[in-house]
Amino acid sequence: MHYQNVCLETFAYSLPEEVVTSEQIESRLEPLYSRLRLPEGRLELMSGIAQRRFWPAAMPPSTKSVETAEKAIRIAGIDRRQIGALVHGSVCRDYLEPATACGVHHQLGLSGECMIYDVSNACLGLLNGMVQVANMIELGQIRAGVVVGTESSRSLVETTIERLNADTTLRRNDVKPAMASLTIGSGSAAIVLCDRDLSHTGNRLLGGVARCNTDGCQLCQSDGLREFMQTDSETLLREGIATAKETFAEFIESVDWSVGEIDKTFCHQVGRAHRKLMLESLALEPSVDYTTLEFLGNTGAVALPVTAAIGIENGHLKKDDRVALLGIGSGINVVMLGVDWQRSLVEKGPAMVRPRKKTADV
Repeated sequence: MHYQNVCLETFAYSLPEEVVTSEQIESRLEPLYSRLRLPEGRLELMSGIAQRRFWPAAMPPSTKSVETAEKAIRIAGIDRRQIGALVHGSVCRDYLEPATACGVHHQLGLSGECMIYDVSNACLGLLNGMVQVANMIELGQIRAGVVVGTESSRSLVETTIERLNADTTLRRNDVKPAMASLTIGSGSAAIVLCDRDLSHTGNRLLGGVARCNTDGCQLCQSDGLREFMQTDSETLLREGIATAKETFAEFIESVDWSVGEIDKTFCHQVGRAHRKLMLESLALEPSVDYTTLEFLGNTGAVALPVTAAIGIENGHLKKDDRVALLGIGSGINVVMLGVDWQRSLVEKGPAMVRPRKKTADV
């Protein structure tokens, strides 16, 4: 993928007010922990995740997607009549049909000529949406587009806790496939892309690459985010990093960068061990990366763009930075995009308080 006429104008985010700590989750798992003599604190020690957040119960994803998309459009300063595409890319959606994008489009008051649809691809949905909107802009089909999504983790986490406590036949090894579900958090993100002539920033999306390794399609499976999810975390970590390493070699060649020329990165937020191994495997310094996993957990398809939005808000990006967006999702799928950053458009949100850190050899 190569682009000459596409700018990545703004990232925006919204977060729930309700904070749920790993300690609180383990307190609710007391029956399981006592029976199996599991040490308290293991969830945070192994994942690096101290907190995640929950939206109010039964809140449809579109409610926050409208709010976040509205914020992104406002920050970008783009006339909404210029918006020719709206993609809703989160795992969570209001209904199987119609597309959640329909309700979001209606509430935003976008043009009837705007192309709208949902994209579902685990944790890569919003990045896939960005690629599709960028393609339409590059082809001259539209001048601007919005990609948005909202993930809600409450039902998954609470159902997982209930099942782990209720099944008294479980042994320690049986618990492992469910632990990743307890790291999931909620959030909402939106991205505005536009053509160069419409842009106020000049943040050029240069291009990128996509690669899949569907031998790993059974390593993380869910029958719905509100139900139950089982994950072979160790194998998914190993195979995901291997696929990312192959993709990264193609990525830096595609955008004509060397590894040392990458100034900043935003990656999918999974956990401490994943981040450490990925940066090491790609020969990237931790200082170039920005993380939110400690206080947001894994927020699915919005994890990378929420992290980018918060990082931009907190001054992580400077003029002329070469920025890599490194997305990895179950399946296994990888999308990596390169941006020539020029200007950050920011609307300050509430201050983010990072929790204290615990360490473990993982």
